[in-house]
Order: sequence, then structure tokens, then C-alpha cells
Amino acid sequence: MVDAFSLLSAQAVRERAHRLLDIGLKDELAHFRIDPGRLDAAADAVLAMMRKNYPENYPTGEVPFHSRWRHFVTGGEDRWAAIANHARWPDQRARARAEFDLAVVSVLLDAGAGPAWRYRDAARGISIGRSEGLALASLDMFARGIFSTDPDDPLRADAEALARLSVADLEKGFQTGPDNPLIGIEGRAKLLNGLGKLLAAEPEIFAIRDTARPGGLFDRLASHAEHRTIAAARILSELLRAFGPIWPSRITLDGVPLGDCWRHPALKRDDVTSELVPLHKLSQWMAYSLIEPLQRAGFTVEDIDGLTGLAEYRNGGLFIDCGVLSLRDTRDETREHPVDSPLIVEWRALTVALLDRLAAVLRQRLGCDATRLPLAKILEGGTWAAGRALAFDRRPNGAPPLKVISDGTVF
Repeated sequence: MVDAFSLLSAQAVRERAHRLLDIGLKDELAHFRIDPGRLDAAADAVLAMMRKNYPENYPTGEVPFHSRWRHFVTGGEDRWAAIANHARWPDQRARARAEFDLAVVSVLLDAGAGPAWRYRDAARGISIGRSEGLALASLDMFARGIFSTDPDDPLRADAEALARLSVADLEKGFQTGPDNPLIGIEGRAKLLNGLGKLLAAEPEIFAIRDTARPGGLFDRLASHAEHRTIAAARILSELLRAFGPIWPSRITLDGVPLGDCWRHPALKRDDVTSELVPLHKLSQWMAYSLIEPLQRAGFTVEDIDGLTGLAEYRNGGLFIDCGVLSLRDTRDETREHPVDSPLIVEWRALTVALLDRLAAVLRQRLGCDATRLPLAKILEGGTWAAGRALAFDRRPNGAPPLKVISDGTVF
């Protein structure tokens, strides 16, 4: 029987995204045309970026996974490693819990900054915007113990501290003001408040070996790992089920909140999930970001491509700017679109499916398989960076090709 929980998986994201792509390849979608012949141009852009960003490791080598940990590296310095390597951890698992805390909180705070916001990095005396700036701001807050209730143990995120976190706390941490606006800051605060309340209410998940904290999920995953091995898709499934209630009320099915899941009229089915398109962008970004803490703690994470590409505006922008996707109505380029509009849902779903198609082209060109070049490396190597570079080439401030109205909890 198909039910709400069937939508809380990477498999559901991939299957439904490819169904929309199939419809689009028949030229039957309402908003986009698809030119698969332009995938070669997208591949050219991605390969050029891989050569530029990782010249010593190209084509696969040690290109790292796409995850939040990359954004903690500035000027060649791994800021988190510098902190973590000087901390006195009782054991590997204590560090893993802290890294889960940091990754979860930082990813939830990373939902698009807008083109105007910048974070002043006191350590290097520079201003940094977008995801990198959000990452460093969240790392600095974490290192100062903003999310901890224990002054002697700042490197943690406790349920109580998260539940009482205020908008003013985030405004101070993100250095916002009239001249430095950050979109969706109220939504981010509500998200962390909801997270704190959820952690406290679910001690059997989040307080197995410690007080309630996001790092409790590490202990839960560790307890389910067979021979210290866990599938990447299992990480996502646990995240979606554990954190589902924190997302703003959008679509629920049989009382189950579906999170980053939306309606599209082209995706008809003969069951209760008809027209529903799960994407789970932030949750998958979080899942990618939990792989390395698990690996550092001695666990093997297998089938990385069990996760999908990320339905966000850099990857999606790559396909528009390379001509793989084109709008049927060019007036949509200047309109503002709600995140739940069929046009945006269509764009995001096509992005997921086209990333799979693009990955196949890249692997064929480079003569390697998914094990050597998983999506996690393609995204980092990669599509996200190429999408950003093309955006800056084509538009002021590197804006995405479409204007999306977001509340700070989707992208």
C-alpha cells in the first residue's frame, strides 16, 4: 500500500522527478521545454569547473563530497578542524555527536541568504556572503556556545538552548541590520525553536547516550548499523522521519508532515499520493553532511548515490543557463514565484532528474563509474560551482535565473 511514509525517501524523490522529466521530454509540461542535446554544454561547464577547482585531483581523485564541511574551509584553512583538533574529546563518538550538532544546526540555517547580506569574518578581516558566509556565522556561533546550555562544553547544541533561541540572537550572530538584511531570519529562528522542542520530546531518539541534542541521531544510526556499515539513503530516511515535524505546515498526509514536498498537476496517480512531488533538499544536504562524521567515527557509508542531486537554484540555474531548460513564457524570467508554484516545483524536480542524466554523461566522458564519481563529488566538483559561476557571468550579484519567494526553510 502506498502511504505518506513512502514519500519520505530518496527513492521517492528520484522516481517522481524522473516521471516529470519523462513528461517534459514529450514536451507536455506547462512551464519548461527540455533540450537534452544541451547536456553536453552543461557537462563542459562542470568539467571546466572540476579542472579549475581540483587540478591535482582531476578527474576524480580526492574531490571531496558536497557537504556543509566544505563551507567551513576558507583561504585553505579548515576552520572546524582547527577547533575540533584542539578539543578534548572523550572518544570518537563524542566528536561525532558534536559534528552532528553542528551540521544539523548549520544546514537548517543555510536556506539562502539573498544577494545583499554579508558576514564579517573577524579572523580574516573579510566579508563573505551566501552559503559560505552563513556557514562561518553558524560555526562562530557554535564555537562560542550559543547553542549550548553548558558553559564548560560549548561545542554542542542542546534542546533547551535551541528551543529558547530568539530572532535577536540570530540577528546578532548573523550581524544583520538595515544595511545588511538576511532574508527569512524569522523562519530560521522558528525552525531551530521547533527543533529544540522536538529533541526534548523524543528522548528515545535524541538522548540515547546524552541529554537531548541533534547529535543523539548519531547514536541512533550507530545502533542500526550492521557491521559498522550504513546506507546513505538510510541516513536520509532517519532524518525525514525524525525531523519531519519541525518544518512549517505545508502538506500533511494521514497526519504525517511531508516537509519539502509539493503538488504538481502533471503527476497524476491513482492513490493518495497523486500530484505529490517530494524533493527534501535541505534534508538531503544534511544527509550528505552527516556522512563524513560517521566515517571519522569509524563507520562505512555505502551507496552514496542512493541519495539524489539537490533541488536548489545553483544546480537548477546550471540547466537554465546552459539551455537544457527554457521557459515557455519568457515573462516568467522577471516574475516572482512562490516556492509552491507549479513552475518552481517543475524546475526543482527536473533539476534532480537532469543531474542523474548529467552524471551519466560525465562518467562516460571520464571513463569511470558511480563508485569512483558519485553524485556527491559531481555536485561539489561540480554542478553547484558551475551553476554559481554561470549566474555571476549572466546576472548582477550572481542571482539565480528565476526569482523565488522563500521563507528561509527551503533553499
